[in-house]
Amino acid sequence: MTPPDAPNVSAARDPEPHSRIPATRWSPIYHGLRDAIVGHRLAPGTKLPEDELASIYSVSRTVIRAALQALAHDRLVRLEPNRGAFVAQPSTREAREVFEARALIEPRVAALAAEVAKPEDVLLLRHHLEKEHEALHAGRDSDAIMLSARFHVGIAEIAGHSVLTSFVRDLVSHSSLIIALYWKRRDTTCESHAHHALVDAIEAGEAAKAAELMQEHLLDLLSGLELAPPAKKPESLAEMLC
Repeated sequence: MTPPDAPNVSAARDPEPHSRIPATRWSPIYHGLRDAIVGHRLAPGTKLPEDELASIYSVSRTVIRAALQALAHDRLVRLEPNRGAFVAQPSTREAREVFEARALIEPRVAALAAEVAKPEDVLLLRHHLEKEHEALHAGRDSDAIMLSARFHVGIAEIAGHSVLTSFVRDLVSHSSLIIALYWKRRDTTCESHAHHALVDAIEAGEAAKAAELMQEHLLDLLSGLELAPPAKKPESLAEMLC
């Protein structure tokens, strides 16, 4: 089960074996590894051996396995048969393709939302922005990324187009991982003026402006990523998690 403070932006996948273990046991490891990945202490492609992690966190390998399965469900970790777990490593091509697809779909979704949004929809979006900014200003970067993703899904839900909303959920799930791994500017999660301007346009019913703002926003997100391969870090896994 995805931790309660993370939005459900992932597409349906295989049953989650980690759900058989109480979340109170694996959730602290999940959050510790998630924050290390988002905080760039664990580079893309880093191997995550169960026995070493069990020693670092002083828990059993079963609990570590549950945390890794939860991270894999959220696409932050890649599980390979007979090889183990690795921090996910989307390619530069994949990153660009994901944002190109978002740039094709989400401006239309924003326009649709502007045409049908009710006052209560706008109120929910503004409340969501408050939580997003609180997380960013408090230094909870991984939460801020997840909340930013949920904001985009929320606009799609307001638009009321089930097929496009499904596409947005899947693309946002992919790009949230890409942002977490490759952001080079701390405001890459979503600059406050971009989201506020989008909500203002949706509230005013300005479909064309909402579409234009969404297009510009997604291009800015892409420009805020460092897609060059990161330098290899010599530290041990324990040092990177400290």
